[in-house]
Amino acid sequence: MEFKLKEKGVRVDLPYGVLDVSGDDDFGYRPYQLMVASIAGCSASVFMKILDKQRITFEDLVLQTEVKRNPDEANRIEKIKLHYVIKGKNLSDEKLYKNLAVAHKNCSMVRSVEDSITIEESLETIQLSL
Repeated sequence: MEFKLKEKGVRVDLPYGVLDVSGDDDFGYRPYQLMVASIAGCSASVFMKILDKQRITFEDLVLQTEVKRNPDEANRIEKIKLHYVIKGKNLSDEKLYKNLAVAHKNCSMVRSVEDSITIEESLETIQLSL
């Protein structure tokens, strides 16, 4: 990747599109947003692949995030909470939590930051009637 300087940030041209990065919301995505998106996106992708392999079907999956930053240490990210809300029929919390643990172990972004950022995962199920 090649990042080019632009007004108040940098820009990279990727196959999917142009990405503007800036510490100012008016000029691009903020670096911490991209970090959280990277971790959430990777975690959700791995989790969904595992559910698919186990033939666990669901109607919808939403991933909510909460970020704790430390203003005394360059506003670094200390903790990211990933909360999965899964809608479906006959969902087993036990199976879902086991699969979430496997996803945690196999997500490259989570593993990349595990010694510096606490990643906390939880889930809730919304059971749809048969």
